[in-house]
Amino acid sequence: MVQKIFTNQQTGKTFDRDKGVKNINKNRYPKLGTKRNPATVYVQTEAREKEVNAVFQENNWVSTIIIAPDRPEDISALEILLNPVQTKTNKHDIGRNDPCYCGSGKKFKKCCANKPV
Repeated sequence: MVQKIFTNQQTGKTFDRDKGVKNINKNRYPKLGTKRNPATVYVQTEAREKEVNAVFQENNWVSTIIIAPDRPEDISALEILLNPVQTKTNKHDIGRNDPCYCGSGKKFKKCCANKPV
């Protein structure tokens, strides 16, 4: 009988004592700009296609550039790759029993710890 130790939520890999890593989750969405998930961009002219293609090649991203003069330009995938989402961090490094940073005089756990971020 296999004893499951834990499952990594990001990769979907299950680790057990007998066989090591198994059960890789293939349903995980691949990263944008890779071979498995190329960035799709719509442009209107060939000159614009060369500009956009230069940006993709400079950053080693895989792309599909479609020239469609009748369709509005859509470079949202490129904008997502150029400006990735930043992880939010708590700007206040405070313990539960420290005075609250808002100045109320209460402990942090009784004041701002329960407020949504």
